Amino acid sequence: MVQAISDINLSDKLIKWFLSNKRDLPWRKTKEPYSVWVSEIILQQTRIETGIKYYYSFIKKYPNVKLLAKSNKQQLLKTWEGLGYYSRALNMHKAAKQVLLNHGGVFPKDYQSLINLPGVGDYTASAISSICNNEKEAVVDGNVLRFISRLLKIDEPINSFKTKKQIKKYLNEKISLKNPGDFNEAIMDFGSTVCKAKKFLCQSCIFSLDCQAHLSNTVKNYPIKSNKIKPVKKEMNYVIIISDDKKIYLNKRSDKGIWKNLFEFFLVKGDPMPITKSMVVKSLSKKFNFNSNKLRLHKSIIHKLSHMDLKINFYMIEVKNNGGKMYDFSSLNEIPFPKPLKVIIDDFV
Repeated sequence: MVQAISDINLSDKLIKWFLSNKRDLPWRKTKEPYSVWVSEIILQQTRIETGIKYYYSFIKKYPNVKLLAKSNKQQLLKTWEGLGYYSRALNMHKAAKQVLLNHGGVFPKDYQSLINLPGVGDYTASAISSICNNEKEAVVDGNVLRFISRLLKIDEPINSFKTKKQIKKYLNEKISLKNPGDFNEAIMDFGSTVCKAKKFLCQSCIFSLDCQAHLSNTVKNYPIKSNKIKPVKKEMNYVIIISDDKKIYLNKRSDKGIWKNLFEFFLVKGDPMPITKSMVVKSLSKKFNFNSNKLRLHKSIIHKLSHMDLKINFYMIEVKNNGGKMYDFSSLNEIPFPKPLKVIIDDFV
């Protein structure tokens, strides 16, 4: 159970700290909900330093929700290329269309309207509505969960729905009535820069005399998380197919999976794993005319996802152009690829 400590003036202390320590971030220069929404979606699963670069390029290309709604999906995914979790970009496209249809092209800023948009959950709706509409909806992200779990010495797993709900309730009681947006930005910044996961700065923490974990010398034990499922190990095999007239074979993935609607090289399917060179040759020979002796392994890489460790093998071969799915090299700058494939393309294009 989340036990509140009544004498902590959480709101005033956080906002006072924030006024002196707030980070200069581009999306903080506006209260326009579309811009704040773009920043919040980009920052999911993304470091601030990386997020800033993508925010600038995204806003430059799609400065308003109408242009985003009318955008080409392939171009949108190309803009998003390298950020990962591509469903975020596709959900933004759906949400933009919904804003045009249901809100007359005016991006909403109230919690109830926001929570109904594709890809918008409680955290994002709370952030936007508090910052842009002064709604008293506390944000609960990883930084906030870590800070509060130490402050209150919460002995339940923070990745459980029950604990998150209790922390949300606690923070909704503590949130600033006058400046809920500043409160939310302050608590996220504080968790990110002071109450950090490993290099926590207890000596300079304004809550060191209130923090139950610090007072009991147990900061390193928090937050408590339920056992994580170990990432599944998987192997993939691609063939980079170059035609005799210097074109490259590419296939657009379906609208399912983590890389949906992105482009890829020739994917060799089959079991058992690992696939042998002879299996690669057999798979290729169904579609292409080539000299099997020239098939070579170009590179093997490890690509880590939150739920999976991927070993990806890249073979290379030259074939006779059969006219199907072959692309000019000059078009590659317009085509969106999963990050590990983009790295390979940058190697030889």
